[in-house]
Amino acid sequence: MEWTEVLLVVTGIALVAVGLAGAVLPALPGLPFVFGGLWTLAFANDYARVGGVMLGILGALLAVGLVLDFIAGSLGARRLGASPQAVAGATLGTFVGMFFGLPGLLIGPFLGAVAGELKARRPIMQATTSGVGAWLGLMIGIVAKLVIALIMIGLFAFDYLV
Repeated sequence: MEWTEVLLVVTGIALVAVGLAGAVLPALPGLPFVFGGLWTLAFANDYARVGGVMLGILGALLAVGLVLDFIAGSLGARRLGASPQAVAGATLGTFVGMFFGLPGLLIGPFLGAVAGELKARRPIMQATTSGVGAWLGLMIGIVAKLVIALIMIGLFAFDYLV
């Protein structure tokens, strides 16, 4: 194995790892990182094990994941009447919450959405309801991104090994 191939493999694995983290953390575009890492790994051995068809399937999964993430984030919030400030607050709350571990990731989006609704001058009951909706939407989006990322990795591994 040449040094360039080793560099590509290490880079690909690093991109996939960052992508998995990004599937959960709001500051990183998780699925594009996973896709880029898998593409880099395929390129590392000249597409001998993983070719264009599989990369096309992975690209389609990437597109589906991005659309689902967008829809889930706004649908949960909109279903329960959240304002755009609540959605922005939930995103900010997720970002801040990641510095406080798992409890922060679970509570941060809710608190951020409630704060966003209060900033929009909504009553506390509406703010709480919208906070729950925004939180659910973000959590569904996170789960969807993580599942799609793992499916992408699994399909890649299967194609690589078979």
